[in-house]
Amino acid sequence: MNANAASSASGAQPLPPVSVIMPVLDESRHLRDAVREILAQDYPAPIEVVIALGPSKDDTDRIAAELVAETAGSDREVRTVANPSGRTPAALNAAIRGSRFPVVVRVDGHGLLTPGYIATAVRLLDEKGAANVGGIMHAEGETAWEKAVAAAMTSRIGVGNAAFHTGGEAAPADTVYLGVFRRTVLERLGGYNEEFLRAQDWELNYRIRQDGGLIWFTPELRVTYRPRPSVRALARQYRDYGRWRRVVSRYHRGSVNLRYLAPPAALLGVVLGLVGGVLLHPLLFVAPGGYAAMILLGSLREGRGLPLASRAQLPLALATMHMSWGWGFLTSPRSLARRVIASAVPVAGAVDSWGAAAR
Repeated sequence: MNANAASSASGAQPLPPVSVIMPVLDESRHLRDAVREILAQDYPAPIEVVIALGPSKDDTDRIAAELVAETAGSDREVRTVANPSGRTPAALNAAIRGSRFPVVVRVDGHGLLTPGYIATAVRLLDEKGAANVGGIMHAEGETAWEKAVAAAMTSRIGVGNAAFHTGGEAAPADTVYLGVFRRTVLERLGGYNEEFLRAQDWELNYRIRQDGGLIWFTPELRVTYRPRPSVRALARQYRDYGRWRRVVSRYHRGSVNLRYLAPPAALLGVVLGLVGGVLLHPLLFVAPGGYAAMILLGSLREGRGLPLASRAQLPLALATMHMSWGWGFLTSPRSLARRVIASAVPVAGAVDSWGAAAR
């Protein structure tokens, strides 16, 4: 007897079916592995995977078509929807509209769910009355550079005290990595705001909290994340993070905190210290020198256990993340904030009584 049958026999409420939504663009390297981990989840209710396909230049579409054919007619079916813009929030909304079930799980094309992820998330949604639950972005690299970036992304010196990066106790949170949502919450709030090309998760979670919903973080939930494969790609990623986090702070007044101001402050301190040290007085080199010392000492601590090649690259990874995020935040144009609109693309789909949102 499976768990749903046992629940019915005992009078307990059956577990809800789950929709997994995946925004995908140029993910041929990881897509099949990501979907495999979803389909292998030990969860005794139907799971559908809806992949929103952007205009990929690699074999992503072919791999997705193979997954659709392999799962057709099963209770763990993979389907695809089109995302011609290639933009992540548009992909997420398209996948939500193309899905059917009362619980919506966001997974990226390069993310790997750990065993028990969906069952744990559904249990916590019910136990906590939460609107969204999530856990840790567990970065794991494959190359020496990626392992250095993974260490930087899971350290306090790299990302501050964000629990979804560094871990912590289960508790209410401002935001979580990816997320497992009640569909009714997404529908009521209009889904993701498609103007936010980045930081759309943070912005959505802010609106959920303003609406009275609970965001619940737990270290029980982990998603393996593959870091960017080059310095350039990492710099672009973190520049965009900083740029769009500034947009969120302008759009939602009062949403900024000291953690988000640390990278721009570090960048200003390094640049002004270098310029001032050359033009005014050598004492001003203390600021960039202090930052460099902090990075090197932090790398010695966080690099323990890494291969030598990764340890050698860890200071570069940390500095790239800090300086790029700070640059993006400081140079974020006001025109981006002006383009952000209050209305989101409405989403629609079937819900049942289990999906009623708790406030």
